[in-house]
Amino acid sequence: MGELVRFPVNGREGSGYLSVPESGSGPGVLVIQEWWGLVPHIEEVCDRFAAAGFTALAPDLFDGATTTEPDAAGKLMMALNVDQAALELRGGIAYLLASDAVSSSGVGVVGFCMGGGLALVVACAEPDAIAAVAPFYGVIPWEYAAPDYSQLRAPVRGHYAAEDGFFTADMVRSLERELVDEHGVDAVLTVHEGVDHAFFNDHRPEVFDAAAAESAWNDTVEFFRSTVR
Repeated sequence: MGELVRFPVNGREGSGYLSVPESGSGPGVLVIQEWWGLVPHIEEVCDRFAAAGFTALAPDLFDGATTTEPDAAGKLMMALNVDQAALELRGGIAYLLASDAVSSSGVGVVGFCMGGGLALVVACAEPDAIAAVAPFYGVIPWEYAAPDYSQLRAPVRGHYAAEDGFFTADMVRSLERELVDEHGVDAVLTVHEGVDHAFFNDHRPEVFDAAAAESAWNDTVEFFRSTVR
């Protein structure tokens, strides 16, 4: 359904996977990858958004590198230049907002694992462009990349896993309190019981949970339909 596209990024060229609805246009959604890279699962997420009426772009933050091995994925993630990744994401946002295939004045951003953390990072960095944020079990492993939540203006609907050892339920509640109580953000972070990190990834049968994934997906689609215009 989708295609690989290129877009300008601070004097260089970035790339990503773009999927457009059959109607030819729809509200824009930025999809941010997990630590595996721009793999088929992320492309399929873009296609699912397109089937739901959105125009979705997933920038390739690893410049074509992908892996299925956790150790290699961890190395790719920790080697990521977060400042450069932020530029890539900003380039993707600008590409969406300039596209005839995007009908909205802002974009929704959704990310998974590493991408969930980066969704919050870019929402704080680009508050005028981001209409809604949906982090899935987001982690921010880079100590220097903590978002400035005082800049966050978009509503947040996050989805996390009760059995997640990377970002625990207690950490989720702490983040929700920080967003709501300290910064006045419209934030609801749902912890799905009985599931583990990456429960949405249907390419990983050892952690995928169909019921939780469907619930989180439906919530995110309705959230974006009500906010990204």
